[in-house]
Amino acid sequence: MPRIPFPHTRRGRWLSAGVVVLVLAAVVVVWTRSGNDAAPVAHREQTLSVPADPGSAAQVRLDTTVYFPATTPAPAVLLPHGFGGSKASVDGEAQELARRGFVVLAWSARGFGHSTGQIGLNDPDHEVADASHLVDYLATLPQVRQDGPNDPKVGVAGASYGGALALLLAGQDKRVDAISPEITYNDLAQGLVPNAASTTPPDSATPAAGAFAADGVFKRSWAGLLFSAGSGSSAGGLSTDAPEPGQESDSSSSQSGSSQGGSSSTAGGGASAQQQLPSADSVCGRFTAEVCRAYTELATTGKAGPQTVALLRRVSPASVTNRITVPTLLVQGENDTLFGLDQSDANARQIAAAGGKVQQIWYAGGHDGGQPGPSLRAKIADWMWFQLTGEGGNPVTGFSYDVQGSLRASGSPSVRIQNAPAYPGVEGGRTQRDSFALTGDEQTIVNPPGGVPASVSGIPGLNSLAGSSRVTGLFGVDMPGQSASFTSRALDSQLLVAGSSTVRLRVSGTTPDAVLFVKLYDLNPDGTRTLPANNVAPIRVALNGGTSEVTVTLPGVVRPIESGHALQLVVTTTDQAFSTPVSPATYQVSLVGDLAVPVIPGTAVGAGWPVGNLLGIAGVLVAALLVALIAAIRRRRAHQADPELDAVPLVIDGLTKSYPGGLTAVQDLSFRVEPGQVLGLLGPNGAGKTTTLRMLMGLITPSAGEIRVFGHRVTPGAPVLSRIGSFVEGSGFLPHLSGEANLRLYWDATGRPAEKAHFTEALEIAGLGDAVRRKVRTYSQGMRQRLAIAQAMLGLPELLVLDEPTNGLDPPQIHQMREVLRRYAATGRTVLVSSHLLAEVEQTCTHVVVMHRGKLVASGPVADIAAAGGEATFRVDDAEAAASALRSFDGVSTVDVEGDLVHADLDGMPRADAVAALVRAGVAVEQAGPRRRLEDAFLRLVGEDG
Repeated sequence: MPRIPFPHTRRGRWLSAGVVVLVLAAVVVVWTRSGNDAAPVAHREQTLSVPADPGSAAQVRLDTTVYFPATTPAPAVLLPHGFGGSKASVDGEAQELARRGFVVLAWSARGFGHSTGQIGLNDPDHEVADASHLVDYLATLPQVRQDGPNDPKVGVAGASYGGALALLLAGQDKRVDAISPEITYNDLAQGLVPNAASTTPPDSATPAAGAFAADGVFKRSWAGLLFSAGSGSSAGGLSTDAPEPGQESDSSSSQSGSSQGGSSSTAGGGASAQQQLPSADSVCGRFTAEVCRAYTELATTGKAGPQTVALLRRVSPASVTNRITVPTLLVQGENDTLFGLDQSDANARQIAAAGGKVQQIWYAGGHDGGQPGPSLRAKIADWMWFQLTGEGGNPVTGFSYDVQGSLRASGSPSVRIQNAPAYPGVEGGRTQRDSFALTGDEQTIVNPPGGVPASVSGIPGLNSLAGSSRVTGLFGVDMPGQSASFTSRALDSQLLVAGSSTVRLRVSGTTPDAVLFVKLYDLNPDGTRTLPANNVAPIRVALNGGTSEVTVTLPGVVRPIESGHALQLVVTTTDQAFSTPVSPATYQVSLVGDLAVPVIPGTAVGAGWPVGNLLGIAGVLVAALLVALIAAIRRRRAHQADPELDAVPLVIDGLTKSYPGGLTAVQDLSFRVEPGQVLGLLGPNGAGKTTTLRMLMGLITPSAGEIRVFGHRVTPGAPVLSRIGSFVEGSGFLPHLSGEANLRLYWDATGRPAEKAHFTEALEIAGLGDAVRRKVRTYSQGMRQRLAIAQAMLGLPELLVLDEPTNGLDPPQIHQMREVLRRYAATGRTVLVSSHLLAEVEQTCTHVVVMHRGKLVASGPVADIAAAGGEATFRVDDAEAAASALRSFDGVSTVDVEGDLVHADLDGMPRADAVAALVRAGVAVEQAGPRRRLEDAFLRLVGEDG
């Protein structure tokens, strides 16, 4: 199976560690940098009490901060924070808005920061009701413009969790005058469990009918991050740093701060009793019991039941968008695997259908790419000012979206803005679609047991950053055997994809439903692929053991596909970011019709570049081209096969492995293995045998020299490694599974067809009998060893590499293993055995390589190596007489008698002379020849100390 190319060298590991540090640092910068170094504005911190429940006397304390502009009265903006944050998270943005002229109220929502209460995910009776009480509080401030009694001039902004609150409040409280939600959701059920239920309109970007099953596919990784953010919020609320109810603290250094005044009245009134917090050891942190139950169901089953869908629907903007009529500016990120463009599309369509004035901006950011930059934040503030005051003109007209292009000299991607007359589907806008034929017949894909190993499409929160820095190889890994691909022809001109592509699939299988992941790659002419925004369409297709056709709407992206590139549609059975079925299954997937790609005609603006930037870009591109060219040449040379060696199982030439500190484990090792040989690799402990085998398997990289298998050079992850079966280090069996299940799981992970595994032969080799159905934790060491060797023989590889295969075996099992290896080599395959049992090597192997202190000391046929000494063996009629005669010759020593055989070290005397002497002594000699004993040869080669 293809590897995820993590580095194996020290230098590579340090480089990877540096990349990780830079990426994490970039995340911090993207999400915390406000871009505002001016002096803080006047502000007031205060704790306000609100009802814990509608009509309840119990209270929840909200930690708030009000920011004041230089001139009042002024319109107000409620500024809620994102999930897992607090009012401190939006401090920089609040100060920017205050400098723009707004009174800004920021607060920590229930369960976050120093606010008490439990997290209800923007429950209309709790968090949304809290925001309405804050509007009541703004109506009491003289610094806020008023539309009427208890009706302040107020807009609501906010990102993600805060953006959803802006929508929910606008649908519930008619005093809200304008909203500008950012990177938020329409339906939380669709956001966390795509196609969980028929909760989205037919025109939205997530279809909810047809052959789709109703319980959706759970975004396990994102949901886990969000749940952790909420679970870790319980430290706040009871902190002694929080102001007491009714108290306020002025933190102003400007003249306006001293004149704010105001009373310590609480919004909503009522008693000051606090709501009971959950216990400290609660597994759900500060989530409400209802939310906790819903998450537990999703995390344990991977599906959303009716109660969970109903809860998520109730706390979603989709429940109120039909009542939102105030001016709305939707700002959505193009790099967002949590809440994609489809969520903003649904909000826009539903609000427009209700009669609301909707404007939309897509920008090059999101939960994976960062918050809006200073320029976009200023445009949002100007839009809000126009809506609340009518001054300055509307800065947002039509529809705009960002298109990421080439790299700047700084290394960040350039971004141009594309303007269109109107958003498609709203105000007369229309989506144009181009059709592309994809090639590819029906393909069979497998869901492996347990859903592992899983394909990798991205890492939540880091996708765009890794992609922008061209950190390749981490993402876009589709497991072989688990993915089907369909490819278009190369494009004749650039195609600017803007929105959600659609395709119709035919899926067959024997299970009630199929969980699949559909994605659209940008395929480079050199074969490399890019997954735009790392976006995937997870679908659960109702099969009922038969065949279904389903139209899949892929996630919305903005991506320029360059001329010469192609589009590649991939359907996989697994994705590590989602919950996948654990039961193995097989599906057949084919296309029905063409791929429809959305195009939004518009005009590019903001694409001009100074000459200096152009020169910088050119320099970076030239350097990148040189690096890519050198890397491509090296890859080509590394994987280019030597045609003269395509039938030779193994050639090792000048192999050396050195470690820091001066240790050289293997030094200038060279030998060759031919088809049909059983080669024994011998040497004392520390000779370098295991290091050599690890380099042969691509587990470590040589310091010098090379290894070629069937003419292909071995490197970590080289394709030719699939032609080798190995048992080099620990087998890693799962103890709770049977031996047979472990073998089948291992084979499924390779992605190769089951009929090519030769399970029957492998299990016969293992010789475990009925024990093969027992759990591996009940196995003895010898049984585990036999199972490991059977695993290495799965698929009947052309080269079999075994390290100490007879460890833990008893004599009968060793004899059986000897016969197995001989039969295996007799088929024309090759076996390489590393062993310390010299007698076994002598009886099993045809050839031997002897290593000592990392160097080759001898190689050749076993018989030649064993006979390389000066000892001879004579078969005689009188062994004792022969021994006595031989001992009488000068220089002859070490005479041993073994039945009718006499062994002697002749010390250079020709065997013919010894035979003649025996005959003269009256001894009849039937046979004479060299003594063949590998142990003696081995000791002579490596020394007794070896």
